[in-house]
Amino acid sequence: MVSMTQRRTILFDSLLLFAVTVLAAVVGWVLVGADVPRWVLYASISGLTLIAMGSVIARWISRPDHLKAMHSDQILQIANESLSHLRKGLTRETAGAVCQLALAQTEATAVAITDTERVLGFAGLGEDHHFAGGPILTRATREAVESNEHRILENKAAIGCPERTCLLKAAIVVPLEMRDRPVGTLKFYYTHRRLLNDTQIAMAEGLARLLSTQLELSELDRQTELACRMELRALQAQIHPHFLFNTINTIAMLVRTEPEQARTLLREFARFYRRTLEETAELVALEQEIQYARTYLAFETARFGERLIVDEDVDPSLLDVQIPAFAVQPIVENAVQHGMKSGETLRVSICACHVDDRLEVEVVDDGAGMSEEDVKRVLEPGFGKGLGIALKNVDDRLKGHYGPESGLTVASELGVGTRVLITIAPVGLAEGDADGTEGTSGR
Repeated sequence: MVSMTQRRTILFDSLLLFAVTVLAAVVGWVLVGADVPRWVLYASISGLTLIAMGSVIARWISRPDHLKAMHSDQILQIANESLSHLRKGLTRETAGAVCQLALAQTEATAVAITDTERVLGFAGLGEDHHFAGGPILTRATREAVESNEHRILENKAAIGCPERTCLLKAAIVVPLEMRDRPVGTLKFYYTHRRLLNDTQIAMAEGLARLLSTQLELSELDRQTELACRMELRALQAQIHPHFLFNTINTIAMLVRTEPEQARTLLREFARFYRRTLEETAELVALEQEIQYARTYLAFETARFGERLIVDEDVDPSLLDVQIPAFAVQPIVENAVQHGMKSGETLRVSICACHVDDRLEVEVVDDGAGMSEEDVKRVLEPGFGKGLGIALKNVDDRLKGHYGPESGLTVASELGVGTRVLITIAPVGLAEGDADGTEGTSGR
């Protein structure tokens, strides 16, 4: 079956051939000695030249690969401009914005986007009665959703608009998909069926595929954010029973010998667990995380006394940098709980510095350490128990917020100690510190 585009190409070629043939005959007649005015000769030759040039230009413009390139560029431009909208999902607001973008870049008279039940967005001719938020009226649209196949509507009856004066008389309906399941449709409307052609169908299908991909990416972003929140809730709910009981016992012993210190620790203990159970922010300032770790170490210092030594080296210019909540304290707690050797001293060091475009927070202890085999598995799902799970939890949330270049690096040697490095890249700090330095520091 010959398409409308092919028919137009054949007609154009035929007319061009006829015109060139007639002019060639005139020139030939002149050349054989016919007595005609000189201007006829010049006009004939000029006409042939112009037609030849026009033919070359027209054929170049109408080449299939050139047309495909132009339409691909239009589709990519729409997709690029719509990305910021569709990251928020398929809503009336985002659908309306995408319809306006598609209308400006295509030959459609109107553009609509629906979900599986209602019209989410509409732009173009017919806005006075095709309202966003209303139910889907076109039967073919429902069929496109049910069959997950495009539909071509060639008359007003197929569109199903109840408005008698509606000028929309043809349409292309293409499903929008997520995970190979239809979640709505993209619709291009026209005022006459002759405007429907293979090019418009290809554009509608290509744009629908790109919009579907963007919707899937927005869903992945949402799932990642949800997973990060769930990881945070899991970490908040993970109260180490030994730490709880040991701290309470420490405070109980200090009630008689050091009542003032006992009262101070009890107040700090209440604040500590209130924050653990009630913190809702996903990102907090590094200063807040460091302070939370200090509070925890204050309880453990009261318990272990001089056996626990704490060193801290934090670049003050980094205190306002946002990091995931509960990222530092669980690592510090891990160092104390798993590093302390019976009857021996444990040194825990916390360092934070800016290296190139990365924030690095390092927690080092000289405690019990881990075997080489355990170090290889420590960030595997399901490895360890209790606070051993905290390292995997923190690593997942760092990668969820900042991408695969961020996360935890664990190095340890049995009997020597453990080093856990938090890397957040990039941190988006301004070039240089307030005092004009480069904003980096050594450890």
